[in-house]
Order: sequence, then C-alpha cells, then structure tokens
Amino acid sequence: MSAYVILDIDVHDPLVYEDYKKLAAPTVTLYGGKYLVRGGKVEALEGGWQPQRIVVLEFESVEIAHTWLQSPEYAPVRAMRQQAAQTRSILVQGI
Repeated sequence: MSAYVILDIDVHDPLVYEDYKKLAAPTVTLYGGKYLVRGGKVEALEGGWQPQRIVVLEFESVEIAHTWLQSPEYAPVRAMRQQAAQTRSILVQGI
C-alpha cells in the first residue's frame, strides 16, 4: 500500500535550501519515491493553516518511506534541510 510523506516547510535560509533540493531528489528516487507536490502555490482553505511550502512524496510502502528517511544517503541532506528550514512532517498510508 502506498505511503505519503507530507512536509510543511518554512524556509529561512534559501541558499542552503536550494542546495538541499538538488541533493534530496536523487535520494528519493533511489528509494523508489517520487514527488507529487514540490513547492507549488499554496492556497489556504480552512482552519487558519498558512504553510509556506508543501512537499508530498509517494513511496511504495510505509516501510520504504521510513527506510528512505533514515537512510545513510539522506542523512546529510536531511541535516541541510533542518539547518535551512523549520519543517513539520507526517507519514500517511494511502488507499
């Protein structure tokens, strides 16, 4: 069953974040993931949620999503994101 990593990202260091984006994509692909949403225009509809940047990744399963997130390939890249932005993220199983 598919799994989706959803990130709400507030970038505070755009230069480092640009480097992060270039390095993150190959790690997602390496684990069979793909981007469904990557920073498109956000329109708030309800609840006062005002995200700056939304990213949605699709993986084949929850287990593979966890494997990617904790992989040695992604670890240094993840640290870059954490340096460049405040992130809230969730993992949700699809149907």
